Amino acid sequence: MNFVPMIELTRNGISECLHLGALAVTDIHGKLIASAGNPHWLCFTRSTLKALQALPLIQSGGAQHFGFSSQELALMCASHNGEDMHVAQVSSILKKSGSTYKQMQCGCHVPYRFSFNDLPLPDGFEYDERHHNCSGKHSGFLAYCALHELPAETYTDLTHPLQLQVRKAVADVAGIASEDLAWGIDGCSAPNFAMPLSNLAQAYARVAQPESNTEYGASLKLLGEAMSAHPELVSGTGRSDADFMRVGRGDWVTKVGADGVQVIASRARGQALAIKIADGNKPALFAASVEALDQLGWLDSEQREALKPWRSAGLKNIKGANVGERRSVFKIQTL
Repeated sequence: MNFVPMIELTRNGISECLHLGALAVTDIHGKLIASAGNPHWLCFTRSTLKALQALPLIQSGGAQHFGFSSQELALMCASHNGEDMHVAQVSSILKKSGSTYKQMQCGCHVPYRFSFNDLPLPDGFEYDERHHNCSGKHSGFLAYCALHELPAETYTDLTHPLQLQVRKAVADVAGIASEDLAWGIDGCSAPNFAMPLSNLAQAYARVAQPESNTEYGASLKLLGEAMSAHPELVSGTGRSDADFMRVGRGDWVTKVGADGVQVIASRARGQALAIKIADGNKPALFAASVEALDQLGWLDSEQREALKPWRSAGLKNIKGANVGERRSVFKIQTL
């Protein structure tokens, strides 16, 4: 079976919802350490891919050429809230490369700082492409085009020189032949790649221990350290990546992706967890991720308590009354 029951919701003791999923834990060599469901399930990586999509820019000396800060590198790997601190970093990246937000191909949406929290837009508030949660990635793409004097109008095309380099870097770090990478178009119009969960875990294990990769090690180190040093820029206030990386105390590099994908890598262990919830449910994803970390022995008592809100064991109604339970129903198999 590709997916196994992971998170169950009950109301008055009666099962109401059941979220299925799969996970893989591997080391830097791709060795499978633990699993639930099919650890080799072919999964779109969505925004977990962002650190790898930034590799061509870093590999070609773009960070040094433009003088990008650690904060700006973190933003290139982000799915952010569109808060002022995020927009400021995007604006700085664009300015340093001589680009403008109007060149970004991601489009724009209501900033997550409002939509995720069911907040109305303030009177007179205007938003643009810089507020898009993927604007950091796209500003990095534009910087690559500026550095190599490539056409910016077509940078999201699968055959654009930038995207060909992205494909090569993703394949190399994930341990997959480039021609075997399945692809689709992400919500921000950039190409996105699908790969087995085990390969996604391997890629992030290498982000966590970059010295394991001769070709991309220096670039992976810059990006991974930027993410864990500035978790608030990778996501934002009240978001999971910010909280998980803070709880990880510098050991974890984490990234969530749309439709139920998450990766958590440990520097000390040289391992990473990649998890997919089949129906894309985010609360189930976060609850399963915390449960997986607990079963793997990655949490001490302080970390377990800090991540408790993401586990969400109790269900409350609008008035705050306890009406049900969210509980894990899976057991990780270690190899």
